[in-house]
Amino acid sequence: MDINIAREKINKLVDTLNYHSRKYYVEDNPEIDDYEYDMMQQELKTLEEQYPELIRIDSPTQRVGGEPVSIFEKVEHKVQMASLQDVFSFEQVESFINKTKDEYPDAEFCVEPKIDGLSVSLEYENGVFMRGSTRGDGFVGEDVTLNLKTIMSIPMKLNEPISYLEVRGEVYMPRSVFIELVSEQEMNGEQPFKNPRNAAAGSLRQKDSKIAAKRKLDIFCFNVQQIRGKELNSHKQSLDYLKEQGFKVIPEYEKISNYKEIKDKITEIGEKRFSLSYDIDGVVIKVDDFSERERMGSTAKTPKWAVAYKFPPEEKETKLIDIEVNVGRTGAVTPVAIFEPILLAGTSVSRATLHNQDFIDEKNISIGDIIKVRKAGDIIPEVLSVSKSCGENESFKLPEFCPDCGTELIREADESVIRCPNVNCPAQIYRSIVHFASKGAMNIDGLGPAIVDTLIDSGLIHSVADLYTLDENDLLELDNFKEKSVNNLLTSIEKSKGNSLDRLIFGLGIRNIGSASAKLLCDRFGNLDNIINASAEDISQIDGFGEVMAQSVHKAFREPHMLEIIERLKSYGVNVFYNKVQKDSRFDGKTFVLTGTLPTLKRAEAKEIIESFGGKVSGSVSRKTDYVLAGDDAGSKLTKAESLGIKIISENEFSDMTK
Repeated sequence: MDINIAREKINKLVDTLNYHSRKYYVEDNPEIDDYEYDMMQQELKTLEEQYPELIRIDSPTQRVGGEPVSIFEKVEHKVQMASLQDVFSFEQVESFINKTKDEYPDAEFCVEPKIDGLSVSLEYENGVFMRGSTRGDGFVGEDVTLNLKTIMSIPMKLNEPISYLEVRGEVYMPRSVFIELVSEQEMNGEQPFKNPRNAAAGSLRQKDSKIAAKRKLDIFCFNVQQIRGKELNSHKQSLDYLKEQGFKVIPEYEKISNYKEIKDKITEIGEKRFSLSYDIDGVVIKVDDFSERERMGSTAKTPKWAVAYKFPPEEKETKLIDIEVNVGRTGAVTPVAIFEPILLAGTSVSRATLHNQDFIDEKNISIGDIIKVRKAGDIIPEVLSVSKSCGENESFKLPEFCPDCGTELIREADESVIRCPNVNCPAQIYRSIVHFASKGAMNIDGLGPAIVDTLIDSGLIHSVADLYTLDENDLLELDNFKEKSVNNLLTSIEKSKGNSLDRLIFGLGIRNIGSASAKLLCDRFGNLDNIINASAEDISQIDGFGEVMAQSVHKAFREPHMLEIIERLKSYGVNVFYNKVQKDSRFDGKTFVLTGTLPTLKRAEAKEIIESFGGKVSGSVSRKTDYVLAGDDAGSKLTKAESLGIKIISENEFSDMTK
């Protein structure tokens, strides 16, 4: 194909795809179906592979890609990203309005929802997105450009090539995405995010933009921080302008001149909050006119021309009608409150975890009590207290024997959790297989909870090792199993044999060991036999591991049941070696010691970076140490390094060394 024809095709595809992307992600008004969009994007990707010199900066194929970053660069905000003064009553709102009106009788106000997310800055030069950063402390944030590019509603190119524009927005995670993510984290034995805001913040700081892209973040833009090449005189005018440029702007913003209408607007937004697909935690009231704002000025912390009215948390009372006892994959017994359904944060709620016996005792909870419930972060139901006791003196007691297998339950001295010690407990077997097959572990497509249930009921599997003995003929005899689905399942199981060792370690469901911990184990020991043979002391030397985690690993690989499963997995050809990726060898032969608290990096992250360049991290300073990476509150290791004349580096210097 002639390059000029290719250029014409690429330009047309980019413009068409960006148009439809805006219709879908910004205007919520799609004009074509997903398949048609995907086919155009695939055609564009093919052309760009043939003509890489023709790739446009605003091409949708450039939103996710490249190598993960090792560190987030600092970004200084030329205009402070200030926080707002919170108010908690209509009287305080009225006071703000009256005080402003006393000084500026004709003042008008822009009222808009307050999105509960993470504030970011978006910078454009000549209409092209150049950099995005977090708020940080308001003065200095972190460069998260690659992750922000994964948010489809952020335009890569504006409709007008304005010389410079900085926009402030709020990145958030839609509720539906959050619920799905928490469910996946719980299934994988990971600590789930507490609310969508924390989930958005954690996702935006992923060092691999491909992971951030999977989190399906979104954004609402709500402020112009700086602009050159265009004059704007009011807040509403600026939001209208941003909308014209292709931004997804804060919804329901309205210019209002008096307190009564402002109060009505706050009430209206509050009544809608639980029906929205995203979280809001209040309403922002801002002086609209920029010249009036400038004259009003700011305090050291907040502008004087705006306040944020915060909604009170919604709590309701209901009757506790039962307590259900569930057994998890590690044998942990979890009590779940079953109560009369109530409408809470816009949805009907009838269940909430009671965590453990200590939690029940502390709140003196009995079946029949009237309990107070709320949604943590307006998402996860939680029991706050007992409002009215049913009259029983003692709180509910968990059973002495497992409800699934009848084994006597135990509680270890250092734990609040009661457990079933029977590794052959049906509930544990079911949940351990579901976890093993999950995305974060062995990622066996087609092996969801319902299929696992069917395979167990049919007697085809009794442990995770049995998955690798499944036979096509046996599966075809089961109800609803067709040839295509059986082939797909067996292909996925076969493919899982080649997974990285850290996935297998995580999939085995060792207590206190998540996916990140599994990688650290593999980094340190290299293969499964080395991990099995390691002492608890050796394991505890891993930066990021404590004594409890080390003991969990050591104990798990001393259990005959676990060792039997591992031997079977080996015999079926499941990979038990860790292929560590090394970027280059710049730190070959170099030993680092980490001490103190680093400004942005966790120790485990710094260690991963050092090892990715061939270096070694030691827990103690000696004459063989080449560098000491020191943060705040560095102690005796720093003193010893100084006495030995060892080079001491800061995180900034370390960052320069790893660029």
